Amino acid sequence: MKRFNLNRRGFLNTMSASAMTAALPGRAPALPRGWNDAWQAWKSAFLTDEGRVVDTLQDRASHSEGQGWGMLLAVAFDDAPTFSRMVGWSETHLSVRRDPLLAWRWRPDGGVTDYNNATDGDVFYGWSLLLGSRRFGDPRHAERAAAMAGAIDRILVREGPQGRLLLRPAAERFSAPGAETINPSYYMPLAMHALAAAFDLPRLARASDEGEALIAGLARDGLVPDWVTITADGPAPPPDLSATYSYDALRVPLYLVWSGRFAHPAVLRVRDLLDAGVVGGVPVAVDRAGNVVERSDAAGYRALARLVTCTGRPAPRGPFPPFDPDQPYYPATLHLLAAVAAGEAAPQCLP
Repeated sequence: MKRFNLNRRGFLNTMSASAMTAALPGRAPALPRGWNDAWQAWKSAFLTDEGRVVDTLQDRASHSEGQGWGMLLAVAFDDAPTFSRMVGWSETHLSVRRDPLLAWRWRPDGGVTDYNNATDGDVFYGWSLLLGSRRFGDPRHAERAAAMAGAIDRILVREGPQGRLLLRPAAERFSAPGAETINPSYYMPLAMHALAAAFDLPRLARASDEGEALIAGLARDGLVPDWVTITADGPAPPPDLSATYSYDALRVPLYLVWSGRFAHPAVLRVRDLLDAGVVGGVPVAVDRAGNVVERSDAAGYRALARLVTCTGRPAPRGPFPPFDPDQPYYPATLHLLAAVAAGEAAPQCLP
């Protein structure tokens, strides 16, 4: 497989990279005041010197999603050296496809063995590069973000069985005649619209909007599931994937709140779940009948719950949980993402 060249011009042939950087809309994520120690602790626990984000509970593997999240946090905490190391590791080890998308997983014992991508990783990677190009003044990041955004639009946005534009979870698999399986937590409206606006990709913006509408429809029937298959007859549970609200779907309200959609039906569903009580821990898995089957007291899940419930009230209730460096990689990362989301979209939720 051919590694994507960071210096490739792609479709920026009508505008210089420096001009594109100057034209990028939006701003870098807000730095949560007083949270720099948490960022340093996260790096000590989950980042190698080479810039590899390590999922300590997944055989110490690294994923495109983790690299994109880590880069976004580096932008938020104004950490240019760490951002550069993460980009360098990702380009060397994950940019191995024949298109600009990233391979989704790298393992210490075998490197990349599955060359398929993961769309959420690509969205966060492209968005982070877009924001990093502004904060750190490197036009190469804008160039790479443009290539990534164009590939997402070209390869991963597809018209579904009901005529709605869908964001495919990967370039390969997940499709069948008359059916498309999607992951609602792969939609991040703020990121998708930022990429669409920066690089003139109206289909990507439309896919984001229609994804929000699709997720709202799913929320009318209950909590949004991890995975769902879209057919001409409507949504259906996929046979071999989680069709319940669980660890993937936890991110749906985070991304919607971060995007300013405080009253989205999917957010309201989770807010109702959390308002019903978190005694014994935050609900992290709920079956299709609405029964809580798993709870966790990890600080990151409590931070996410705090963000969701805080944005539904005129005045905050209780403190935002402090960062716990001993929690596993996934809740630790969601913890910092929730803090950054609050700093940008709901600062009243932070101390």
